[in-house]
Amino acid sequence: MTVFLLLEFADTRDLQLLHFWLFLGIYLTALLGNGLIITTVACDHRLHTPMYFFLLNLTLLDLGTISTTVPKSMANSLWDTSAISHPGCAAQVFLFTFLMSAELYLLTVTAYDRYVAICKPLHYGTLLGSRACVHMAAAAWGSGFLYAVLHTANTFSLPLCQGNSVDQFFCEIPQILKLSCSDAYLREVGVLVVSVFVHFYCFVFIVLSYVQIFRSVLRIPSEQGRHKAFSMCLPHLSVVSLFISSGMFAYLKPPSISSPSLDLVLAVLYSVVPPAVNPLIYSMRNQDLRDGIRKLITWTSI
Repeated sequence: MTVFLLLEFADTRDLQLLHFWLFLGIYLTALLGNGLIITTVACDHRLHTPMYFFLLNLTLLDLGTISTTVPKSMANSLWDTSAISHPGCAAQVFLFTFLMSAELYLLTVTAYDRYVAICKPLHYGTLLGSRACVHMAAAAWGSGFLYAVLHTANTFSLPLCQGNSVDQFFCEIPQILKLSCSDAYLREVGVLVVSVFVHFYCFVFIVLSYVQIFRSVLRIPSEQGRHKAFSMCLPHLSVVSLFISSGMFAYLKPPSISSPSLDLVLAVLYSVVPPAVNPLIYSMRNQDLRDGIRKLITWTSI
């Protein structure tokens, strides 16, 4: 098999072009928003702290995620095709799995950063020094890479005997498994089950971290202190909620309610929408980041 056929958003030319322009707008929004945050954090020395270091990594992952899926879908709609080569499909599976899993691990690390900053502020410099931050970020990226290598190699080593039509607008593991022979896919399913437990552990760690955080915040005597603590945590909590809820529903929903159109909508919700709206969420309640972006725009317009 040399070619896979991706699911089309529409079967008429006008709707295909509408899909192209809509995705182009979302993609440019994601590039602009994430690019602004990356440039601001890199150029503003006041933002060279652990929190913004992890934010820089998360925005890089968001850019990579949306760049893995959206451009190919846009090109297919523009040129009225649905084909993707076998190496291209494998590359999409690898990059998407790598970036999404690394983002989950980094969101877990960021929850730990928020926990230490609020619950153990006197030990913040010791527990989250520059070397510790680099090691945690490297561990998140490295774990995502190994996870993606394992799943991609395992998935594409399976014999495929159910055709070549992928019921999604990009290549992802569950849709590839549907094409495998019925007695061959259980090996990858077993690996996926182990992965679910690892990801569930990350989810539990994030939840427990925020339980401790909110208990500490409610004990802060001053209203200004509570407001500052909530401003630090709510953007991260919003991103985590959007990322995990849409992803879990997409992968763990009952087969009885599964359909190509529902899978398509859910895939857009967890792979396309977050990278575009995360920059807005991160900067909405963060005065330092907003000031940095304002300075950057003023400096570039001079």
